[in-house]
Amino acid sequence: MSSDAPPPLTDNHVILGCGSVTVDFLAAVASYPKPGDKIRTTSAKVQGGGNAGNALTCAARLGLKPRLISKVADDSQGQRILEELEADGVDSSFVMVSEGGRSPFTYVIVDNETKTRTCIFTSGYPPMIPSDLTKSKLLAALDGARLVYFDGRLHETALVVAREAACKGIPILIGAERKREGLDDLLSLSSYVICAAKFPQAWTGAPSVPSALCSILLKLPKVKFVIVTLGEDGCIMLERSVCENVQSEEVDVDDLLYTLKNKISNNTTVPICVSSSEVKVCAKGIGTVWGRLLLGTAEKIPPSELVDTTGAGDSFIGAVLYALCANMPPEKMLRFAAQVAAIGCRALGARTGLPHGTDPRLS
Repeated sequence: MSSDAPPPLTDNHVILGCGSVTVDFLAAVASYPKPGDKIRTTSAKVQGGGNAGNALTCAARLGLKPRLISKVADDSQGQRILEELEADGVDSSFVMVSEGGRSPFTYVIVDNETKTRTCIFTSGYPPMIPSDLTKSKLLAALDGARLVYFDGRLHETALVVAREAACKGIPILIGAERKREGLDDLLSLSSYVICAAKFPQAWTGAPSVPSALCSILLKLPKVKFVIVTLGEDGCIMLERSVCENVQSEEVDVDDLLYTLKNKISNNTTVPICVSSSEVKVCAKGIGTVWGRLLLGTAEKIPPSELVDTTGAGDSFIGAVLYALCANMPPEKMLRFAAQVAAIGCRALGARTGLPHGTDPRLS
């Protein structure tokens, strides 16, 4: 087995997710239409989507046993959502099904020219509320779970699940895409946070992304690490040290990132990760955290192979969930997650190209 291959899992690889599932109606076009245009698709696909649904599908294909708490209606779209989840190994028995109503769905326009996508979301009805999830169902969903993942949606129900998970000592990973109602309460219970590019500064008001990561660890003392994903620019991770070394030198976090960037060659095409030593990471006007900063690169996908970035952040999270269950060191985890995300970008839709754990491209 290659040193970069996914390591075997521990005995317990059950995880629980709580969040959104949808049906995605994907349309790829030569270029995004102007107002009033009528254009043709270059390709089209209908498949399951949603942050939690995508991340757990990724985790299942890699080898975990995910369970999902969410809600759909008893319409054809809801049936499709459940069937796709089960086919990929995601336990959907904790997904509530309403009589009548509407399952959530998203129109996704993929621009072949700019390699971007535009999402138009329609929420499901009726929305999920805490009383939809009985105490017995909640306890059964958490039973034996190694980790619990939240995508920040269904916030009232999510908080009930998170509080019960915290009481049981089950680590919690939060996907922070943007500021949402109830997200702060979830973050206060989290063990790990993975942010979209704009979230750290929007949530903290810090002047830079690295200083915002410092601020997040200072505001959330239970968090072991925070990662911000930056698309083709890779990711940055700030990991809290278990033991504080009072003799460690103090280093400005922005200067530390600059130093790490200088260690990476512009010719690098495969994901790599560089790390600082454990130091006092200082953000001016914010505070100091004992830990280390890690910089991970994204795979440079040839333009001819890049099809669709829909769900790339979800697949990154799914890979991190796997990595945590497999006890991967952070340096390997970031490389692995970048690999998984890049493989998924080579096909239309969030799930079409997601690799299985036996995929030779992961070795």
